[in-house]
Amino acid sequence: MNRRIISGTLALEDGKIFHGVSVGAEGLATGEIVFNTSMTGYQEVLTDPSYSGQIVAMTAPQIGNTGINEEDDESEKPRLKGFVMREYSAHMSSWRATESLESYLFRNHIVALSEIDTRTLTRHIRSSGAMRAVIATGKRDVDALVDAAKNASRLEECDYVDDVTTRRSYSWREACPWSIQHHETPKTVIVYDFGVKRGILRCLASCGVKVTVVPANASAESVMAAHPDWVYLSNGPGDPLRLGAIVEEIKKLIGRIPVVGICLGHQIIALALGASTYKLKFGHHGINQPVLNHETGRVEITSQNHGFCVARESVPEEVTVTHTHLNDGTVEGIRHKYLPVFSVQFHPEAAAGPHDSADFFQKR
Repeated sequence: MNRRIISGTLALEDGKIFHGVSVGAEGLATGEIVFNTSMTGYQEVLTDPSYSGQIVAMTAPQIGNTGINEEDDESEKPRLKGFVMREYSAHMSSWRATESLESYLFRNHIVALSEIDTRTLTRHIRSSGAMRAVIATGKRDVDALVDAAKNASRLEECDYVDDVTTRRSYSWREACPWSIQHHETPKTVIVYDFGVKRGILRCLASCGVKVTVVPANASAESVMAAHPDWVYLSNGPGDPLRLGAIVEEIKKLIGRIPVVGICLGHQIIALALGASTYKLKFGHHGINQPVLNHETGRVEITSQNHGFCVARESVPEEVTVTHTHLNDGTVEGIRHKYLPVFSVQFHPEAAAGPHDSADFFQKR
């Protein structure tokens, strides 16, 4: 893709400025700036609906080497607001690639910059916390960009789940490319779509499960009327405290049917059980996050993407903490002691992360 070189600017609400080169669409976008520590899997990052409302900076020094293929999308299109790299690799090298990263970003109207000092940016976010930012192409007044960042909506103020959820129910049959042992008796599962990744649906289908995906606002009674064996609550973007109506519907399901949650779904279950959530300083974003599984004693390297967390001190007595993040001691999984309800904060579907936690989908 031959295009003229266009400069670009990343401005943070605290006045920090970074200059780079455009490798995506021309324009301006605002969002919360976070960093992702994955060494690979940038296509899965781009298409993860949980990044809605955010500008993502990759800490890996070079992005774009493997291009874009038609198989690794986690949703129908990118949902993030902007993409930041240290160095863009214009020469893709993968037999699976059908398009360059630059072309993909441009086609999907994603503002993206390379030649950004992502090491300094990451250290700054670690010290100051995730904050609002503006990513823009062309010559811009930096003071105006900082003001735009300060006036942008906060992640906690927006309902991004409503933006990404499906508008109608649908069935899912595609399995994941790597093997998961099938169950002898297939189950029927309903998945609440709060921004579900296709990897979750593929893993369920690979277990011989009949999967039906429903909108985020589906009522508990409509779900029960379908007579599923299990209900899964998916990942998704934003602050779980904005989802009060959804939490109330999940409360109606708990005790009547087994309920399982992943990421945002985990936080919704925690709220439905009486726990509380809070925002992390800079979140967990990457495929190299160590988690201790208290039920097995194993340390699992996991894929994660979340900026909010369940408060450990708020977990009710009848709920057990099953997983703990080894970097900061935060809650990564819970299980009800008496009811068939359990959840994890990380992403066991291994897209694009390791397969350490793939047996999560075997649990019954």
